[in-house]
Amino acid sequence: MAQYPFQNPDLPLKDRVADLLSRLTLEEKVGQMIDDSRAIERLGIPSYHWWNEALHGVGRAGRATVFPQAITMAASWNPALIGRIAQAISDEARAKHHAAARQGNRQIYTGLTYWSPNINIFRDPRWGRGQETYGEDPVLTAECGKAFVRGLQGDHPQYLKLVATPKHFAVHSGPEVGRSSFDVHPSAKDLWETYLPAFEECVREAGAKSVMGAYNRLYGEPCNANRRLLTEILRETWGFDGYVVSDCWAIENIVKHHKTARTLAEAAAQSVKAGCDLSCGCAFTALREAVEQGLITEEEVDRALGRLLEARFRLGMFDPEERVPFASIPESVVECEAHRGLARRAAAEGVVLLKNDGPILPLPKKLRKIVVTGPTADRLDALWGNYHGYSSSFVSLLEGIVGKVSVGTKVNHAPGCPLFGPASDDPLRGVAYEMTDADVVIACMGLSPAMEGEEGDAMLAASSGDRPQLELPECQRAFLRALPSQGVPIVLVLTGGSPIAVAEELEGVQAAVLVGYPGCEGGNGVADVLFGDFNPAGRLPFTVPASTDDLPPFEDYSMEGRTYRYFRKRPLFPFGFGLSYSTFRYSNLRVEPDRVVPGGAVRVLVDVTNEGPFDGGEVVQAYVRDVEASVRVPVHSLAAFQRVEIAKGETRTVELAIPARRFELVDEEGRRRLEPGEFHVFVGGGQPFDEDVAAGRVLRAAVTAG
Repeated sequence: MAQYPFQNPDLPLKDRVADLLSRLTLEEKVGQMIDDSRAIERLGIPSYHWWNEALHGVGRAGRATVFPQAITMAASWNPALIGRIAQAISDEARAKHHAAARQGNRQIYTGLTYWSPNINIFRDPRWGRGQETYGEDPVLTAECGKAFVRGLQGDHPQYLKLVATPKHFAVHSGPEVGRSSFDVHPSAKDLWETYLPAFEECVREAGAKSVMGAYNRLYGEPCNANRRLLTEILRETWGFDGYVVSDCWAIENIVKHHKTARTLAEAAAQSVKAGCDLSCGCAFTALREAVEQGLITEEEVDRALGRLLEARFRLGMFDPEERVPFASIPESVVECEAHRGLARRAAAEGVVLLKNDGPILPLPKKLRKIVVTGPTADRLDALWGNYHGYSSSFVSLLEGIVGKVSVGTKVNHAPGCPLFGPASDDPLRGVAYEMTDADVVIACMGLSPAMEGEEGDAMLAASSGDRPQLELPECQRAFLRALPSQGVPIVLVLTGGSPIAVAEELEGVQAAVLVGYPGCEGGNGVADVLFGDFNPAGRLPFTVPASTDDLPPFEDYSMEGRTYRYFRKRPLFPFGFGLSYSTFRYSNLRVEPDRVVPGGAVRVLVDVTNEGPFDGGEVVQAYVRDVEASVRVPVHSLAAFQRVEIAKGETRTVELAIPARRFELVDEEGRRRLEPGEFHVFVGGGQPFDEDVAAGRVLRAAVTAG
């Protein structure tokens, strides 16, 4: 029986929050506004730790299914799949939370408030944390982010399954060095056209109940104490009704690095008044001093704490377990067969086929001899990515290949070269002999989280987690250049969460796939593709430049020269690129209506025929080009997409909806409008390069606005 009104689950939520607030002292209030919230024993409130990670599985909390890294999920171009993964993660998170709570374990990474997804735009391929994102495009990022948020939070009318936290708000994507003091000044156009749309859609359309601030300043104001961001845009313009959490120790950095406050009490007061409700770190314990100094009122503290308490009530934390539908999820769901199967499917869907001369792929399972080489063939961290959990077993690339071939096939393994370091005088030492009489060499090369990641995590990175060069380390480059000398066909398998410039190395190999960080079932998922049990349909979520020299300065946040939308040079591989074991033909493009009006949409219908020998998936992509714009606009922009499965010989009519906002331009003052004039809509399996349009691989239609 409830002792206090706030413990009564039948009372309105607002009444429960108000009752609990009325019973707390100021000291108790500020103790609830830090990530490691203190217990209030006199009211029966246990301690609670707000910090949890679920970027691609329940992270840092022991046993869990490790799904492919976020950038690898994005390479599937399949938001529905990402939504199913998020649902699986939320099942495991709930089961682990309740199991821990029953044991009295309320430490970090046991709660229900998760600091995912990362929906920053991967604007520069050198950024070490780009692997955490859904790529360089605002539309792809928004669609993936919304699916993930919905999957985590669920759709129960009363209770949240988890709280999702899109991050880092806003305009944050490297460099990692100086992130705690950097001041970003994007143009108003770039802010509203590129950096904010995914956040807006995750809030307005997916209903995210939390948002995390960024470390940097925006226009001179720290993001976690930025009223324009946290109140005027997030709450007043977008209608956000959740809570804002600071990035870890970001409030302390306002004093130490940004120096826009002299004391922690000033920084805490500035942050709460601007709209930040929870500090990761102990900064908000200074709010008591801030109230005493008149820097902030207790009513303002109550407003922020009320948002936090509302989230905890909606998660069912103050209700009997039998009232909370998710409390009965069994512990057996953690790393269950279905979840590992989903991880395997996601690994396969995230494979991007970059090259396939011959074609050499798919490989037959009954070969005489295969040599598996390269530094990532048996490295488990090449499966993980950062912010990962631990599965009870990880299937390496080597193990997946061995498990796929017939028992009569000989598989030799030779590491070949180290992951990182200078080139060897004899790159093929220990490998050339193994290649004798081999049918094929599978070279597993690329990156690991030791080479790219967050500041302080990537120990082999040359610059605090970032990659100053897009090319492979010299030891790997020399090894790949030497491999073709033995005359054995080579299949290159690239791991990593960011673009890798391998133009020279690709010349000597017959096939290449980018597999990202494919998760606990990565070896099996990749082998499914290499040996033809799964027809690859992954598409690049980023542009792969031909070389590092093609990039603008890392510190420049202007979008000019960045991402496919403003990149003026020919890339090694374009955004949206990916091959298949089949060939898809597009025909009969229809756009209905051919005039778009504010608040409306156009229907795009196109017939897609699988003319190849395999059933397979195709990612139908629609791009919009404004041909009569009065201001600077992108070369073209992704407007809609859909991944579809088409049997060999089958023709499917695919329908895409392009809302009017995808035709809108953003002017230099940041104002968005649908400008009258002509637009071109391009539909096909990739971007509308002139040669693809001329050859009919990408179809074009005209649309007018106004």
